[in-house]
Amino acid sequence: MNGAESLVRTLLNGGVNTCFMNPGTSEMHFVSALDDYPEMRSILCLFEGVVSGAADGYTRLAEKPAASLLHLGPGLGNGIANLHNAKKAYSPIVNIVGQHSTKHLKYDAPLTADIEGLAWPVSNWVKTSENSISIASDGAAAIAASMGPPGGVATLILPANTAWGEADGPAETVPSIIPESVPADRITEIANLIRQNKNTVLLIGDRVMGDEKLGVQVSKIANAYGVRMMSSWYAAKVRRGAGMPMYERLQYAVDKSLKMLAGTQHIIRIGARDPIAFFAYPNKPSRFAPPNCEDHILVDLHEDIPAAIEALLEELEAGDTEPILAPSKPAKLPQGDLDPDSVWMAITALMPENSIVSDESVTASRMAGPITQSARPHDWLHVTGGSIGQGLPVATGAAIAAPDRQVFAMEADGSAMYTLQALWTQARESLNVVNVIFNNQSYKILEIERKALCAKESGPQSDPMLSIGNPELNFVDLAKGMGVPAKRVNSSESFVKELQRGIDEPGPYLIEAMIS
Repeated sequence: MNGAESLVRTLLNGGVNTCFMNPGTSEMHFVSALDDYPEMRSILCLFEGVVSGAADGYTRLAEKPAASLLHLGPGLGNGIANLHNAKKAYSPIVNIVGQHSTKHLKYDAPLTADIEGLAWPVSNWVKTSENSISIASDGAAAIAASMGPPGGVATLILPANTAWGEADGPAETVPSIIPESVPADRITEIANLIRQNKNTVLLIGDRVMGDEKLGVQVSKIANAYGVRMMSSWYAAKVRRGAGMPMYERLQYAVDKSLKMLAGTQHIIRIGARDPIAFFAYPNKPSRFAPPNCEDHILVDLHEDIPAAIEALLEELEAGDTEPILAPSKPAKLPQGDLDPDSVWMAITALMPENSIVSDESVTASRMAGPITQSARPHDWLHVTGGSIGQGLPVATGAAIAAPDRQVFAMEADGSAMYTLQALWTQARESLNVVNVIFNNQSYKILEIERKALCAKESGPQSDPMLSIGNPELNFVDLAKGMGVPAKRVNSSESFVKELQRGIDEPGPYLIEAMIS
């Protein structure tokens, strides 16, 4: 057994049985080892940004680590954008990066790079294996490190000689770190604060938003004591729809979020980060909370979130209180001109129960939340780190993790061009993904940001930098070129027809929605 084979067996023993990859010369022994272990599902992606994004999407649904395999420093560099998003989503990924043989590094060959230096900004754990004997134990350590808490990217760097050298066998799994318990006095302190309810907001984080039970428990507390329940703008996964816990979502626009939190005296964070703006703007604060608002933490990201919520619910005797749930409303099919709102209306009406929405529709998503709130129960996957090119790869990975569920990739035209190669993987794997491209032939979000930043008015040099209509992008042809059937639509009626077709027919489908 060589080092690469011992690593594959260690991954399988640790429950990691899916690997997204774009391999090269240095990773050939890992690739060859796959023939002996068919239980390791291996997914080829044509760009490393798709590899990292798909691994992220997979973990959000599977709730266990995925593996990724990248080729040397440049391969890692190509995957960094979506590894950044994965880190912000606390997604457990065992990110394996090939390296030159240790004896070859001194020659500074063309692909030689500082892989550890590239990896650290997007990883919670980084290690270069020293020899073929240690690869298996390093792999076991990487699995444990990826699980956190709260979870993240563990990058394991494999020099080629450590993969082809002789190994002793797979390593035993390493227990993951147990989340820290929240002290009882902190539970009591927060409970007393909630009882007083002096303009108090319960701010929930990813773990609560993605778990129906936890969301219901916090909603009971909020309803029992009349405090507000809010969430951040971005989250790895949100369990939502009719009958699911309902809460106010802080907005991307600074002024709107400032207004939402105006007058708030206490913010109690429940596995949530500080409520801050995406960007800095002239004469506007970075934090949404009022200056005199006190910040409290019930439970931090590295602590036992479910146990803390359970203890607070018991302390406040709110277990029998009814939660605040989203109502179920009859959905109407849109008619007439096609715009973003009519697209979301159609999604709401036709979405099968337990669907998955990967949303990178950017400006087209402004009304998505209110319109889809009463849709059938579903999971919503947001862009967590702001790095463009997440939507299609995350949808691809989610479809691998949940093959029996309908996946929708709601994608802006400009963002789609970053990782369009995900369509090829969807076709190759026959994935159940309906891709909706909002085509307004511009970087609309940049037009909005220019105004928000009070930058100079448009001009002949700057205007073309915000337009992608010359030459015109044709997503139907692009999709068909990668094996995905597609249709361009210009009306609500035609969109509804093609959406139903995409849901009914097996495999991926793409709808190019021409909107103004």
